[in-house]
Amino acid sequence: MKAEKPYRIIISGGGTGGHIFPALAIANEFKRRYADADILFVGAEGRMEMTKVPEAGYKIVGLWISGLQRKLTLTNLSFPFKLISSYLKAGSLIKKMKPHAVIGTGGYASGPIMLAATKAGIPSLIQEQNSYAGLTNKQLAQKAGRICVAYSGMEKYFPASKIVFTGNPVRKDIIDLESKREKALAHFAFNSSERTLLILGGSLGARTINESILAGIDQLIDAHIQVIWQTGKLYYEGIKSQIGHKDLRRIRVVDFLKQMDLAYAASDVVISRAGALAISELCIARRPSILVPSPNVAEDHQTKNAMALVNEDAALMVKDVEAKNTLVSEVLKLVYDEPLAEKLSINIGKWAKPQATEDIVDEIEKLIGTKSEVRAIR
Repeated sequence: MKAEKPYRIIISGGGTGGHIFPALAIANEFKRRYADADILFVGAEGRMEMTKVPEAGYKIVGLWISGLQRKLTLTNLSFPFKLISSYLKAGSLIKKMKPHAVIGTGGYASGPIMLAATKAGIPSLIQEQNSYAGLTNKQLAQKAGRICVAYSGMEKYFPASKIVFTGNPVRKDIIDLESKREKALAHFAFNSSERTLLILGGSLGARTINESILAGIDQLIDAHIQVIWQTGKLYYEGIKSQIGHKDLRRIRVVDFLKQMDLAYAASDVVISRAGALAISELCIARRPSILVPSPNVAEDHQTKNAMALVNEDAALMVKDVEAKNTLVSEVLKLVYDEPLAEKLSINIGKWAKPQATEDIVDEIEKLIGTKSEVRAIR
């Protein structure tokens, strides 16, 4: 039976950009199809989604909720009270809005609203970004109607009958990078005859990656490798001062890359953390990559993300603890090993899911019993 318009959707997830970006991408695609849709976000009070979501033009309601710490703390003692309070508020939101569907993209904020939705019989969809399922999503899996994943083998966490392999939402401007190669090299004032290394540590930066590159920067310069280095805001000034006036013809140091498409297009090799969305972009960009998983994440899930590619000869991995001694030497090997670089590029490209956002919204449409009347050419 077809649901009546305008459609009402609740989307929840946050704590990190890895949960917030997919949530916003899904909202934007749903709005593209149904401009009059009423979309409400639910997040955790005090977390980054409470600012990022309004900046994107959407309403958000905060819940008094936080995750459990690994050791006994006052925060843990208050957790049951936060959970009850958040669940009651979530139930009230469901009762008031009567949404056609509720979507959870992970993070503890999505737990109470997804539980309240399933109890009320509201269709629900989980979007899991990582190769290792988050605690909240695993707990919600039995009650969800659909589970959209980005990695194979997720049957060990979720009911196989509910899984749909969609991939993760990614920015559209990194599709078809080869047509931007000339423009990208000109943008960074680089020589087309030399190889380019792109270093990504996320918006906040990655201390180990930065320290490893800083220790080996002279080797990169001597090897005539051009460098685009996103340090993150926390490390930018310190790294700029330490680099001084080293061969500035070949080094571009920035705190944040606004034109990621040009950075990818100019690059021949990429160094990156192994967050789910970072890997999804590398798959679309089809760049030979060296992944340095962050050790400071739940259940060491970045290593699991990286190994999913390493096991398929789709990427190389350097452990965080070994990076200072081996990262630059691995870069030097890969940059000039064209057969290996080509193999990694081909294999990582097999993981690309450029239509992930559209496929996820297709699944939402199936849940609420509707089909878009008008679709843009995809």
